[in-house]
Amino acid sequence: MEKIIIDSEQFQRTISRISHQIIEKHSSLENLVLVGIKRRGAEIAEMLQSRIAELAQTQLPLMALDITFYRDDLNLANQDPIYTGVESQIDITGKNVILIDDVLFTGRTIRAALDALLDFGRAMRIELVILVDRGHRELPIRADYVGKNIPTARTEQVQVQTQSYDGINQVVLIRAKDE
Repeated sequence: MEKIIIDSEQFQRTISRISHQIIEKHSSLENLVLVGIKRRGAEIAEMLQSRIAELAQTQLPLMALDITFYRDDLNLANQDPIYTGVESQIDITGKNVILIDDVLFTGRTIRAALDALLDFGRAMRIELVILVDRGHRELPIRADYVGKNIPTARTEQVQVQTQSYDGINQVVLIRAKDE
């Protein structure tokens, strides 16, 4: 059973709102770097980069980060992991990094991303953008910018669908059939 919880129009408004919040929070954008966690986090990062460019006439550097080998569940998740590397590698030393992902759940993906970022330098500060926070944290991680908080059951799934991968920008809540 699927339910659309963020439609295409709301999705674009959310990207715009988060972009405005980032611009408002930073007096200068010149030291900012956007880092999207592959796959959908990187696509959301591209959307934010584009919207910020429209609003502030500034093109922020963008890096897509693959955290495959930093995951603590690597041996459980995939017997043959595929590492796709990093696109547009950036030295983040002394930079304000905005880390971007689609869904915040247990916090383990973000922990892995923080470990991966260390390979690219020592950032001055790291902020977190999440499109959907669904709760159920296992680690003490919280987002600085949240598109939408959606309380969920552990058995439910939140699926962010994006244009490149799914042909549409929306967020769907998937409930187990027996609920």
